[in-house]
Amino acid sequence: MPGQDLDKQPNYTIKLLNMEPGITQNRSLQNLVDAEEHPDVVVVTNRSIRDVTLRDWITVTILCFINLINYMDRFTLAGILTQIQDYYKITDSDGGLLQTAFILSYMIFAPIFGYLGDRYSRRAIMAFGVFLWSLTTFVGSFMDNFTWFVLFRALVGIGEASYSTIAPTIISDLFVKDVRSKMLAFFYFAIPVGSGLGYIVGSETAKALGAWQWGLRVTPILGAVAVVLIMFVLKDPDRGESEGAHHLCTTSWVEDIKDILKNPSFMLSTLGFTCVAFIAGALAWWGPKFIYLGIKLQPGNEDVQLSDVSYKFGIVAMISGLLGVPAGSFLAQALRERYRNIDPIICGCALLVSAPLVFLTCVTAKASTLTCYFFVFFAEISINLTWSIVADILLYVVVPTRRSSAEGFQLLVSHALGDAGSPYFIGIISDALRVILTSKLQSSSSVPTMTNGTIVAALQDIPSNSSNLIDFKALQYAIFTTCFVEVIGGVFFLITAMYIVKDRLKVEHAVKGIADIERTSRLVVAVNETDRTILS
Repeated sequence: MPGQDLDKQPNYTIKLLNMEPGITQNRSLQNLVDAEEHPDVVVVTNRSIRDVTLRDWITVTILCFINLINYMDRFTLAGILTQIQDYYKITDSDGGLLQTAFILSYMIFAPIFGYLGDRYSRRAIMAFGVFLWSLTTFVGSFMDNFTWFVLFRALVGIGEASYSTIAPTIISDLFVKDVRSKMLAFFYFAIPVGSGLGYIVGSETAKALGAWQWGLRVTPILGAVAVVLIMFVLKDPDRGESEGAHHLCTTSWVEDIKDILKNPSFMLSTLGFTCVAFIAGALAWWGPKFIYLGIKLQPGNEDVQLSDVSYKFGIVAMISGLLGVPAGSFLAQALRERYRNIDPIICGCALLVSAPLVFLTCVTAKASTLTCYFFVFFAEISINLTWSIVADILLYVVVPTRRSSAEGFQLLVSHALGDAGSPYFIGIISDALRVILTSKLQSSSSVPTMTNGTIVAALQDIPSNSSNLIDFKALQYAIFTTCFVEVIGGVFFLITAMYIVKDRLKVEHAVKGIADIERTSRLVVAVNETDRTILS
């Protein structure tokens, strides 16, 4: 019987064989056979971190390494964005389009790889994906035409979708409960750290070799190493193995999606995570350039280079990730026993705290570099608290054979409404405000009558000889929109807390039911074999 159907038919009666007439039937499964004598009998244990085998550690380390270079590749462009804009002679909206093209292909193919990941070899799918994005990143660095460059960035998104959709489900099939949470924290810390390394590798490699294209040729080498590790070293466990269930049957993709859509904890946490993706995408893409523009307006810093800002921004992102991701996981594990719905509450509070910190980052960039980086640091720590927790929520409110599909669906929604559009959205607002502010400079009249008081205030604050201030103000007001999105995301997570306990118990009962059925059938077979041996 398919494991997924257990949540629809939770009540089962299992009859054990009565081996001899007159002997009282024993319905206990405990000590029915010796586990060493019958190795096929599965006993589920709640392992501690000390019980993790070397093979499992190697697998998680490989997954973390690939996730690291995955995000390095994704944000290398952000560290050299102004150089790319100068090379292709493109505007902010076109610069944002580079990331949007990548995310669009990423989100479209994520559900496809989710479907495949629930049914076919995850090792082969991931190896193909890493090979594809490594190859297209390398080839794309040679494109002289902007349209072709955008096309190759879109192809990179296809490759990365295969890995990001499947990798967390391997961790879920290796570990349960707190050990799973710790491993997910280890896996997801690679997102901010890899993003930070992307800024550093992109900017420093371009500076050292004199061309921004070289910044894109580092991660493909690491990607080739990753393909070898996936094919020959990575362990691909059975789906549901960590929870005691093996050889689970899959249902149709339509049935999987219907079940996922009816899961309130999954849907609400996905909407909350969509807001996280929107914010992370916008800040990661435009953050270095915005701070760079602000520093240039400070007296004595007119000659500052974007590469220097990208380097420092990358370090801040790395440290905030190293602290924020494990901190979120630690808080969740420490409080779960007392508050069973604590996971979404932590995520919601983290976003509500981050919103004013992002606002303060925007308003201090022109006044004080140190103060700006201070608020950036704590804003990113707050955002990073959510990464591993959101992943954990998905894995424990969705049954094992639907997790890759759920990952794909979540990536589709979060990127479609989140970071697929946020860099482009911010770029469009920035370009529009720049036109308005520039027209003001060219006008000999007083400030025009406008209904938007914010824009009026911005116009009044601009000296007639400062085009740098126009660029800064335009991008500043565009980034302010992320603060409102953070508040919305926090509300979604807090609503999730109302459903999370019920949905988690539903999955636990479903998986336990199929595990008991499998274990019982194996025990009966083992007893029969033992009985026949004695009789012979």
